[in-house]
Amino acid sequence: MAPVDFKSTSLTPIVISGPSGSGKSTILTRLFAEYPSRFGFSVSHTTRAPRGTEQNGKEYYFVSREEFQKLIADGGFVEHAQFGGNYYGTSVRAVEEIREQGRTCVLDIEMEGVKQVSNHPTFPRPKFLFLSPPSMEILEQRLRSRATDKEEAILKRLQQAKVEMEFARSAEAPHDKIVVNDDLETAYQEVRRFCVGDAEPEKLQVD
Repeated sequence: MAPVDFKSTSLTPIVISGPSGSGKSTILTRLFAEYPSRFGFSVSHTTRAPRGTEQNGKEYYFVSREEFQKLIADGGFVEHAQFGGNYYGTSVRAVEEIREQGRTCVLDIEMEGVKQVSNHPTFPRPKFLFLSPPSMEILEQRLRSRATDKEEAILKRLQQAKVEMEFARSAEAPHDKIVVNDDLETAYQEVRRFCVGDAEPEKLQVD
């Protein structure tokens, strides 16, 4: 199958980024539930181990470091980055599959990935949104309340979050909009308007 010509399509991708604990997963889950036929979620590759009930091919494609390195060498990623000792990346094929379905591709990626996508030679200029916590203090509370990470991991996430938040407000950042998640409902409505404008949620088909 021939690769999709990204520049010829009107389905502008949407890149949503923000530190761990900013509420991306919660907001994206609701957005996809309200607009099930409009968006396709780009499933990333990672070398980290699955957590809890995570399934391969759903939350992530879980691969070995050797497999990941081969994909890099073969030019198989739109973006990739290393965080917390593990690799994460969005494959070209994952994006192509969504576009072939006539859906808007949504990418949930980290800061380095945002930089790579914004400078990619063939990927179209996406719409960029950054989801920010209201403060570092509140972010720390959220991360600790999850009780899924050890202290060292939490401190690393907080350090990375500070860097990401500073970048998002810099002249270098490509973000078209920054949404502060102080209130989840308000933040969701801002993200929804950014992604779909005034379009009403889709009606679910009942058999």
